[in-house]
Amino acid sequence: MPTGKIILLNGASSSGKSSIARSVQAKIEAPFWHISIDHLRDAGVLPSTRIRSGEFKWADLRRAFFSGFEDSLVAYARAGNNLIVEYIIEDGESLQRLGEILKGMDVFFVGIHCLLNELERREIARGDRPVGDARRDHDAVHRHCVYDFELDGMLPPDANAEKLISFWRRRNLPSALENLALGET
Repeated sequence: MPTGKIILLNGASSSGKSSIARSVQAKIEAPFWHISIDHLRDAGVLPSTRIRSGEFKWADLRRAFFSGFEDSLVAYARAGNNLIVEYIIEDGESLQRLGEILKGMDVFFVGIHCLLNELERREIARGDRPVGDARRDHDAVHRHCVYDFELDGMLPPDANAEKLISFWRRRNLPSALENLALGET
């Protein structure tokens, strides 16, 4: 079975990754799964109540959680599933690790940019994120990245999806992420 393709969206919290992913999934010619850490959290995968109570320390669970999520992407793609993945790359080490894990796969690496004041407005309007996450992400999320394609998260999701799909169809391999893992960017 052929390996699935991956569209990897990286952007700050509230930058529009989910809206763009849903629009791409609805428009692209092949079936794609839409996967994110938020999906796992919202599905109750984590023992969130016990983390909030302090019984379990998130700091003790975090690395294994993210490693498992990243490894699962490879397993899904190797099984032939196409993926649209939302992610927030926090630092150069995270980027390098993800590049190594996804090396050899068809990954289209997309940066979603958004102005800080708009990120903060969206964060407050959503009400489901700790205030300050968007600011923290904005300052770090793109610092170490070189992308195959970049989008303006201020534009409507459908317009961004159309642009993304158009460039995805003409993508080159190896991707910017793989070049990074190979030390070529």
